Amino acid sequence: MYDWIVWFHIISLISWFAVLFYMPRLFVYHAENADNAGFIEVVKVMEFKIYQYIGVPAMWATVISGVALIFLSTSHYGGVNILSTGGWLHAKIFFVVLLMAYFFSLGTIRKKLLKDACVKSGKFFRFYNEIPTILLMIIIAMVMIRPF
Repeated sequence: MYDWIVWFHIISLISWFAVLFYMPRLFVYHAENADNAGFIEVVKVMEFKIYQYIGVPAMWATVISGVALIFLSTSHYGGVNILSTGGWLHAKIFFVVLLMAYFFSLGTIRKKLLKDACVKSGKFFRFYNEIPTILLMIIIAMVMIRPF
């Protein structure tokens, strides 16, 4: 059962990151083409569907399967409670919480763009798009290296 949950967790994570990487790119197009009403209407629909239909379920699937892995890890690791094996898991959870905050910020930005109330530039969104990459590198390092 543990391996199947790991599999599901990885699939969910990949799906969630597809949204985390693509939403800011849509925001770039949205910000840089504000004068093209027809294009903006299409982008607004894309932003909604990607966030609501892919992002939200993928985020919750990632989080729930991650929590399940923490609870199942005791039996998988020969009775060792993974929460007591060092600070690496606590650090990973902290960065996942930051990633969730970033995801919810995308939802807030999407709502502002929907109302044409967001004044952020395409350049800002290009920079903002780098945050999930940095968090992904840190989170994967927490899993693979377990530095402490």
